[in-house]
Amino acid sequence: MTRDLLLKSLAEAESSGILRPLDLAFARFLAQIDAQAPPALLLYAALASRQLADGHLCLDLQALPSLPDRKTWPSTWHTLLAEPPVLSSLLADASGLPAAAPLVLDGQRLYLRRYWNHECDVAAAISDRLQQPIALAQSFRTELDRLFLANPAGPADWARVACALAARGAFSVITGGPGTGKTTTVVRLLGLLQTLHLRDHDRPLRIRLAAPTGKAAARLNASIAAQLEQLNVSDAVRASISPRVDTLHRLLGARSGSRRYRHHRAQPLHLDVLVVDEASMIDLEMIAAVLDALPPHARLVLLGDKDQLSSVEAGAVLGDLCHRADAGHYDAQTAAWLHDAGCADIGTFVRDDARPLDQHVAMLRHSHRFTADSGIGQLARAVNAGELDTVRQLLATTHEDIAWHADASSILDIAIDGHAGVATTSPPPSGYRHYLELLRRSRPAPDAHESAYVAWADEVLQAYARFQLLCALRNGPFGTQMLNQRIANALLAAGLIESGHGWYEGRPVMVLRNDYTLGLMNGDVGIALRRPDRHGTPRLHVAFPDTRSEAASRVRFVLPSRLEEIDTVFAMTVHKSQGSEFSHAALLLPDAPESTVVRELLYTGITRAKHHISLVGSAAAIEHAVRHRQRRHTGLAMRLGIAQS
Repeated sequence: MTRDLLLKSLAEAESSGILRPLDLAFARFLAQIDAQAPPALLLYAALASRQLADGHLCLDLQALPSLPDRKTWPSTWHTLLAEPPVLSSLLADASGLPAAAPLVLDGQRLYLRRYWNHECDVAAAISDRLQQPIALAQSFRTELDRLFLANPAGPADWARVACALAARGAFSVITGGPGTGKTTTVVRLLGLLQTLHLRDHDRPLRIRLAAPTGKAAARLNASIAAQLEQLNVSDAVRASISPRVDTLHRLLGARSGSRRYRHHRAQPLHLDVLVVDEASMIDLEMIAAVLDALPPHARLVLLGDKDQLSSVEAGAVLGDLCHRADAGHYDAQTAAWLHDAGCADIGTFVRDDARPLDQHVAMLRHSHRFTADSGIGQLARAVNAGELDTVRQLLATTHEDIAWHADASSILDIAIDGHAGVATTSPPPSGYRHYLELLRRSRPAPDAHESAYVAWADEVLQAYARFQLLCALRNGPFGTQMLNQRIANALLAAGLIESGHGWYEGRPVMVLRNDYTLGLMNGDVGIALRRPDRHGTPRLHVAFPDTRSEAASRVRFVLPSRLEEIDTVFAMTVHKSQGSEFSHAALLLPDAPESTVVRELLYTGITRAKHHISLVGSAAAIEHAVRHRQRRHTGLAMRLGIAQS
């Protein structure tokens, strides 16, 4: 096939949706800068670019035969892809020659150079930190005993293990499912570190807390504040730990319209300890920026659930770092040190093939949120383990906290009234009627003080957060775009809202792009409410939780006209729901199996529910999700020595 025919074939593939316009433009760009580029290399480049859209960092040449969309490719591509990529001015070997090549072939992985650079930089930065042991004070064991019960002969207290491992290194990962105590553990860790530091220094450690989205930041902020009140430390130590949580973009000083940040290697962050929550949502480019901005002496602690969906952007950073967390893979030296630190014997998690990273990863294994008889907890564990028979049994059995609807006909009833087919429990399943009726019932008088409207907005926001409809898809009859309009129409027909289009009181909206002028981040959710302006005239404002404020109200109002990129959010994607939890969540799956509806998506959606889950989807769709995992092609785990190359 000639270059011209290949480019024509790529254009046809773009028209049919196999490739994105960006992928086609990239191949055309490479053809322009190298007139001798073989057609096969241009095809490889277009496919490598396309892989980024699905979260892969590279095109794994060994995995080409099993790519899910391969059957839709033109037949001529299969012949071209039998040719190995040829090194040229466009394609460098991982040795780095030529340095300006836009593509890099590293073993059987083909990268766009920018992502290859990020992956290498992240692996090198983490490896450097793994080699920075931190000397602990003699009182370390005493303070650890004060925060955790010492029980060397009993079952492992994984929170104590996690705290001990994180205290002795410059890099650590604490992973665990919902309710396993990740936040509690890290607050105790901060209390431990600050106590030890203040005994020997005039100033406290500079501790910063961050999360990928504003929603995750708000949730962590509330959790940290509550945990600090119960922390068994001195008042001075407690006062030196601020519960404020920033988004990562705000922490790094993101520049509008640029990929660059104010903080980087030459202008690092002013901190000694950085804790980042919801690390499963962090893509490779973001973790590269975080590591680049960290001072050499600082500790980095990542928290997250390794089994949740990976980031929307390319990479699977937490999943790669926790590649072997289930089995521990500790070495004998780490196990002995933990035993001396008052932790239980973890001999069953010692392995001969232990690697340096393994010694800095701790997995919390006991959920305090879901009891042994919790349907949600059992369902989440069965889905996560791929135990299809158990999933079927749980859905066919009556549980107070689980309702399964095999078809989507009930979705509007669930969304409005919370009818989930479960027994009456406390709290009862909620739908959107709950917050909309509360909005009207508790509205302050027209002449009420501003503080009354702030308290009202806060109450409405909390009521709205009791329920959320989650969708696996964005487009199509089972996607968020169509469901948002259908729900708005149904609420209008029920007399709960005044309009189904445009701006109306009670409309929930999500910010879709960081707005540094307003201080709103991608993922922030607010509700349109009518309140008096400074002249006493009722006007619509959008109330947002204020994660930056130290005030008790934690609400801020923004005029709708100032919000540029927003979307109605009666229904949100499971991806967007990460970092949130709801008393009642309804998860809507498509009526037929979809390649993007995988085990991690099902698990993530289920675990957003705290008290009730309404699962709406066919048996075939659920079974497909349980059987298929989200697999992203990356080389990070291999570079860190915990996966095969």
